[in-house]
Amino acid sequence: MPSTDTRSPQTQSRSGKKPGAVRWIVPIVLVLAWLGVMGVGGPIFGKISDVVSNSQADFLPVDAQATEVQDRIGDFSDSEGIPAIIVAESEGQISDAQLRDVAEATQGLTGIDQVTQVSPPIPSEDGQAVEIIALVDAESDTATVVEEIRTELDDRAVEGLTVAVTGPAGLVADLSGAFAGIDGLLLLVALVAVLVILVLVYRSPILPILVLLTSLAALCGAILTVYWMAKEEFITLSGQTQGILSIIVIGAATDYGLLYTARFREALHHTESRWRATRVAWKGTFPAVLASGTTVIAGLLCLLLSMLESNRALGPVTAIGVVFAILAGLTLLPALLAIFGRVAMWPRMPKVENVPEAHQQADDLEHAKGLWPAVARLVDHKSRTVWIVCAVALGIAAVGASQLDAGGVPESEFVLGESEARDGLAIIDRHFPGGAGDPAYVLASEDKAQDVAEQLADDDGVASVAFNAQDSPSGTLPYPAPQAGPLANAQPTVDGGQVLIQATLADNTDSAAAQETVQRLRNDLAGVDPTALVGGTTAVQVDTIAAAERDRALIIPIVLAVILLILIVLLRSFLMPLLLVVTTVVSYLSALGVATGIFVLFDINQADPTVPLFGFVFLVALGIDYNIFLMSRVREEVVQIGHRKGVLVGLVTTGGVITAAGVVLAATFAALAVLPILFLVQLAVVVAIGVLMDTVIVRSLLVPALALDIGPKSWWPSRIGTPGKHRKMEAATDG
Repeated sequence: MPSTDTRSPQTQSRSGKKPGAVRWIVPIVLVLAWLGVMGVGGPIFGKISDVVSNSQADFLPVDAQATEVQDRIGDFSDSEGIPAIIVAESEGQISDAQLRDVAEATQGLTGIDQVTQVSPPIPSEDGQAVEIIALVDAESDTATVVEEIRTELDDRAVEGLTVAVTGPAGLVADLSGAFAGIDGLLLLVALVAVLVILVLVYRSPILPILVLLTSLAALCGAILTVYWMAKEEFITLSGQTQGILSIIVIGAATDYGLLYTARFREALHHTESRWRATRVAWKGTFPAVLASGTTVIAGLLCLLLSMLESNRALGPVTAIGVVFAILAGLTLLPALLAIFGRVAMWPRMPKVENVPEAHQQADDLEHAKGLWPAVARLVDHKSRTVWIVCAVALGIAAVGASQLDAGGVPESEFVLGESEARDGLAIIDRHFPGGAGDPAYVLASEDKAQDVAEQLADDDGVASVAFNAQDSPSGTLPYPAPQAGPLANAQPTVDGGQVLIQATLADNTDSAAAQETVQRLRNDLAGVDPTALVGGTTAVQVDTIAAAERDRALIIPIVLAVILLILIVLLRSFLMPLLLVVTTVVSYLSALGVATGIFVLFDINQADPTVPLFGFVFLVALGIDYNIFLMSRVREEVVQIGHRKGVLVGLVTTGGVITAAGVVLAATFAALAVLPILFLVQLAVVVAIGVLMDTVIVRSLLVPALALDIGPKSWWPSRIGTPGKHRKMEAATDG
């Protein structure tokens, strides 16, 4: 139909009908700025592993016993380092020739720059295994040095012997190897999953690329910032934090992109002008994205209250990622869509309509076709039945959460699949005291040292005891001291009125039995020497688990309180935010219950205490997003058209986009499962299931049904949606 607009081109330009050149400047500048961020941040992906640490001791709380002991060990020995325990096993007795070959092969390790000391071979009592301790410089890249050791031993293989490198250094190397795919495989799987989902949602070849480009730009900005912070030692970055950051940014940025594109498409149904559609879409998206992002950031920053350095780092790191997701979603994507206009949605380019489709469907809900009108009819006609059935089903699923074993995981079980370090610990367990080569370290006052040593020697969980001594050939003095010989008159090293005692545990250092021994020793030694401290690898695990359990008890209620306050401010209501938080918590417990069933099925039901904590933070902070997207739109509609119709319009309007956003976030978190790390696999299962429950059950059925059943009172103490209030607003509008 030919245009009947008789205004001048200048008037048309000012009114938005025909954009002038100046309107292109802002979106072009924004796109160029983000391309600059990608150009600088992109190359950092390959460098970020240089500032990553996977050593458990690096993330302990500063006031833990294990941390205090670790800080003091260097004062008692010139050969401080991380022990790499080399074990060789034979099916029969190891011959003298084999023993000489092992000694020659292992002494050759001194040629590796970062190996500071190598012990002579120590045969087992049964003569079928031998153990050598190689100390790795604590300031070096432990994983790289261990790989050099393994390569050297492979080149000097002794026939008839199975050799493995284990101990703290070996475990760090295997964990670092498992994280090796975090820069490539994880990112590739996540991006491919998101791209496939976006293509299915949009059925367009251009729009998915623009949304994915926005997510990549946000990730580049986040990686650049986090890399700088870690390099300047403002934060301690671990492999798991790096992986979670990538997933959070891609998932959040894509979700915000889906929300904006839905608003932009809707606005294009009202106007021919891409610029006017951009303004309308941005204004409609900004409050929901800002509220959602603020909620997520606030929830993540609650992790700063953690005692564990790794948890404290995860909070600001992921919060930075969400900030860049918000910035990209509200600047880069609007700029790209403003430039491309309707062409971005080809071949399904929106046409101008007089009445929004969602309002048409809500006005004639009984005859409207499609999935979401059908869902709206169900919720409208059977609201009480729907929410009761949903609540009962979620409650039944939540029962399984009580069966999750979240009391900690042995360090050797962190890596799924093959692990040379785990195989080496099994060899030690068969032929040596479990803690051989990786003792517990006890700091005791000089005047109580003999009493502490006696208490240690009397414990059934301790295989042997030795004082640290710099002037002895082996660096230690056995207890009891020999009656004659070169060590008879040697003295333990004393520093600051304290001595260091090494206690070799009878059980593997990462076993539950060894942890019980450390806890028992701490209790018993307190009565002998109140200043005594127990450290070492096992003590690190004990202190880490205790700190994680304390974090879980403290942070979860704080996250709930913070999010509830934000929702009260956003929705200007008390009852509705309370309902949203309660339903999200029920959804989390249900997800944890279903996930526990999966863990039991695959025999991985032993979890770190941080799994339920992180699962809670991510599900409550991210899961509440979808309720914010829904209820912010519902409130917008309720103010205009009343409670019942506003709820239904909000449900129909946001149904497709929120479901797509949920599927995207679930898919990105599920991508974590491609890395053979037990913690990440468990977290991926919990969050993916929880997000799907939030989008499919809670947001689509439970929350709308509750809102309709309670009626306008659900906005209490606000009176929006009440018949009298609505009529007054309509009268004011007409006037």
